[in-house]
Amino acid sequence: MKIRKLSLWFMMLCMAVAIHAQDLKKGDELPEFQLQSAVYGNVSSADLKGKVVLVSLFATWCGPCQLELAEVEKTLWPKYKDDKDFVLLVVGREHTDEQLKAYNERKKFTFPLYPDPKREVFSLFAEKSIPRAYLFNKEGKAVYTSIGYEKEEFGRLMSAIAEALK
Repeated sequence: MKIRKLSLWFMMLCMAVAIHAQDLKKGDELPEFQLQSAVYGNVSSADLKGKVVLVSLFATWCGPCQLELAEVEKTLWPKYKDDKDFVLLVVGREHTDEQLKAYNERKKFTFPLYPDPKREVFSLFAEKSIPRAYLFNKEGKAVYTSIGYEKEEFGRLMSAIAEALK
């Protein structure tokens, strides 16, 4: 009887961990969060209502992240930076404002980089793996998600943004 109870308890614990570890997926709501940057100001999810929002999660040491951010700078940002209905949030996982400022001085990106030193925002979207991209429509629903970087996948992201802005 003790073994049966212990087994049941263990199964419930495993299920709870599995549920917690799930990544955000299509159809999910934009989580509530607050980003604070001395360089770019503060942004909260409440400020984004009615906007198409791309949340890009990265780390400065991540090779695929470097490729994706270079493509954001070259292709995505020039096309959408002046669109009043679009918001780009590039979030540095486990990075401070100071680290991102030094990183940006090297890279010369023209889009804002927001710090997430304790993974507080990252953990609302994913358990692990970067780069990550999450696109939310004007209703706040996820319409596109990706893990990693591939040129072809980035093309699909660009199409998803254009569709969400219609």
